Amino acid sequence: MAYRFAASLAILAAILLPGPVWAASASGQTVIHPGDTINVLVFGDQTLTQNVMVLPDGTIEYPLVGRVPVAGKTPADASTILAERLKEYVRHPVITISIVTLGQPDVLVLGDVKLPGKYQLRSDAKLTDAIAAAGGIINVNGAMPDARVADAAGRVTVVSLENLLQRGETQYDLTLGEGSVVYVPGPIHFTVDVSGAVDHPGDIQVNEGDRLSVAIARAGNSQNSQADLNHIRLVRMSSNGTPTTTEVNLYEALNNHNESVDVALQKGDVIYVPQAAKHSDIFSGFASGLLFLLTHF
Repeated sequence: MAYRFAASLAILAAILLPGPVWAASASGQTVIHPGDTINVLVFGDQTLTQNVMVLPDGTIEYPLVGRVPVAGKTPADASTILAERLKEYVRHPVITISIVTLGQPDVLVLGDVKLPGKYQLRSDAKLTDAIAAAGGIINVNGAMPDARVADAAGRVTVVSLENLLQRGETQYDLTLGEGSVVYVPGPIHFTVDVSGAVDHPGDIQVNEGDRLSVAIARAGNSQNSQADLNHIRLVRMSSNGTPTTTEVNLYEALNNHNESVDVALQKGDVIYVPQAAKHSDIFSGFASGLLFLLTHF
């Protein structure tokens, strides 16, 4: 009878007491995180009713029973664990745990973000929250890089931002904690030499992963250049140090969306764009327009 009365009090208190601030896990369930402050309400024993902070290792230090693991548990599950521990000292313990305040871990965000620095986030913050707090990624052209996330112990996890941000695969959205460090690598820059029928011949800066069409577009391919995009010559140093020359029909590659022909560039590439014959001026102008459209949209 006394136990049923205490249980009824627990339900009534859960309805009438001020609503706590809840943290949500990836599955949508409310869970406790390190740094959170939780209220432990033990009915019938005011000395054991208190607010306690969740320690970095995910435990709380509680009277009589010592360390109790609660991080990653729902308040209801944490209540059950603590009640089991208290049975040795309290007869039929009825416990309600609620999250009073969320912790605010400091997370360092570095690399290719707009505002690198240290940010204070919510205890349930994830990788995307840290990137958003830092203003987002600067270079968003091309494939997203793999971010490196280190926890306070120095353990590093590599996360595909392509899968997370482009494909929306939320299993890659890691939960962060106090002392986490997020590093977003920026693109690797290098130059290639573009000469011939382009508006601005010379060294052209490109990013790792950029293709031949990007270099030519940056070198300028207006109608005045009268470029012959069917016979571009790409000179590249082979692994043994000897140059190899490849002729590329870039017009056909762009027209047919054939990326295997529109080759990815490498540092030290030399690109020569010949001038179109006089009788193909109209075709040259059309090809130049096509290159501009396909490399800018």
